[in-house]
Amino acid sequence: MKHRIVVLGAGYAGAYVAGTLARRLSPAGTEITVVNAEPDFVQRLRLHQLAAGREIEAPQLADVFVGTGIRLRLARVTAVDPERQVVAVADAEGGGELGYDTLLYALGSHAADHGVPGVAEHAFDVSSRPAALRLRERLDSLSRRDEDGSVLVVGDGLTGIETATEIAESRPGLSVALVARGELGAPLSAGARRHLRRAFDRLGITVLEHTSVKAVEATRVLCTDGIALASDANVWTAGFAVSSIAATSGLEVTENGRIVVDRTMRSVSHPNVYAAGDSAYAIGDNGRPLPMSCASAGYTGMQATSAIAGRLTGRKIPNTKLEYLGNHISLGRRDGILQMVDGQGQAKPKYVGGRKAARIKAGILKMSLWTTSHPTFGLPKRKHHLAAVPDAAAERMVA
Repeated sequence: MKHRIVVLGAGYAGAYVAGTLARRLSPAGTEITVVNAEPDFVQRLRLHQLAAGREIEAPQLADVFVGTGIRLRLARVTAVDPERQVVAVADAEGGGELGYDTLLYALGSHAADHGVPGVAEHAFDVSSRPAALRLRERLDSLSRRDEDGSVLVVGDGLTGIETATEIAESRPGLSVALVARGELGAPLSAGARRHLRRAFDRLGITVLEHTSVKAVEATRVLCTDGIALASDANVWTAGFAVSSIAATSGLEVTENGRIVVDRTMRSVSHPNVYAAGDSAYAIGDNGRPLPMSCASAGYTGMQATSAIAGRLTGRKIPNTKLEYLGNHISLGRRDGILQMVDGQGQAKPKYVGGRKAARIKAGILKMSLWTTSHPTFGLPKRKHHLAAVPDAAAERMVA
């Protein structure tokens, strides 16, 4: 009987792991199934651009995995039972269960409402392709009106900054404002913060610093200081959260539901479950948890791939890098900030800004899409067969 590998999620981490395992492992002994709710690969790093009106490439997953032997199941994951080793899914035909021998959990994250009333009912976000398209439709309707419309972005993290600047540049007829809990760009170096403020001034974006939101309504946002901010479109970018599926499954998770893994991305509570991307609570080489990001998805995905392939074939498991080097922030199409960080995650004094930073960010986006769309490129063509060795023996070969 073949060893069943099931990959949940086909984002940056899941698509990479599935494709790479398909190239490394012999189909004579393994079968790989990818479960994803959408039929296409979503460039999450560019969803704010999609919302603002730009056309963003979305390769079909069937095309991404063509020739790999991977089975694609278009369905929504509803539950995981690690004791029975099954995954429950729902689709147009009603769904069912998928059994697995090895599970890679990479379901990513979604917008976090932090318990603020009205977010789910009245706010837009850019955490998924359908959500970005809903915001785009709303912005289109505002642009068609005779009077000027207003957009309020809540959240001053990277997503909030990129969303506000992209909308302001792409739709100059709309009035854009951003609500920041603290100082705008606080994690950046002093020079980068000045560059960011100049960009906001150039684009006409109003910034409300040191402001917290207590409720969201259809046409306004209520702040804790009693101020009500009117808006035709409220965009919520105040952080991300993971699905509750892992927490309810019995896997060991953190307080916010991320799966606790060891250095090889293996669940500390269930040895045949691995996690990668935003769903994994992984400690980086600097001793700090890796942040939710595309870069972290890449590193955790590579480590999970090496660990799964190594353990199944009885080979040495290398420790891939688990590091976070910096932030690449787009400020519209022709401006950006490249801010590197030190070993403790603090901004280094120097930064790169302007068109050069924008080109670097565009290159990263292009490379991320290409590598995901060609998951088996550059890998050895020899497929390894599964080894009949105790798992404990493979553990002793971990680097």
